Amino acid sequence: MAGTVEQNLAAQGITLPAPKAPVANYVPFVRTGNLLFVSGQVCLGGDGKLIAAGKLGYNVALEDGYAAAKGCGVNLLAQVKAAIGDLDKVVRVVRLGGFVNSAPDFLDGPKVLNGASDLMVAAFGDKGRHARTTVGVSALPSDAAVEVEGVFEVE
Repeated sequence: MAGTVEQNLAAQGITLPAPKAPVANYVPFVRTGNLLFVSGQVCLGGDGKLIAAGKLGYNVALEDGYAAAKGCGVNLLAQVKAAIGDLDKVVRVVRLGGFVNSAPDFLDGPKVLNGASDLMVAAFGDKGRHARTTVGVSALPSDAAVEVEGVFEVE
C-alpha cells in the first residue's frame, strides 16, 4: 500500500515512473549519513519524451517550463524512492537546484522552478519547504528546457 506521500501525489494524478538510468559516468544518487543527494533530472515525462524542449523566453512558454520543472520533481522523487524504498522516510526536502535553458533576456527562472518546489510542498507539506537555487543556462542535455537536482534528509 502506498504511503502518505505517494497518496498525496496520487491525489494530484501523479504516479512515479521507473527511475531513469544515468546517461554518463555518474550515479543517480548518493547517500551519506542521513543526506541523500540526487543527480540532476531532466524533464522527461512518463512516456520517456521531454515535457518541454528548447529555451524559455524563446520557444518555450513559462507555463510549459513550470510543467517541465514539475516533471523534473517527479523524476527526483522516483530516484528518492529507488534509494530509500518509501517516500515517507523523507524527513525534509533540504535543497533543490534548478537549471533553466534560457534565452539571454529570460528573467523568470524562479517562476519556472516553482513547478518543482510546489510539487515538493504538495507531496510533503511543510517538510517539502526547501532552500533553492535557480540558474539560467545556455543549453541542457537533449535540449531539455529544465533540469533539477535535490538534497533530501532521510531516515
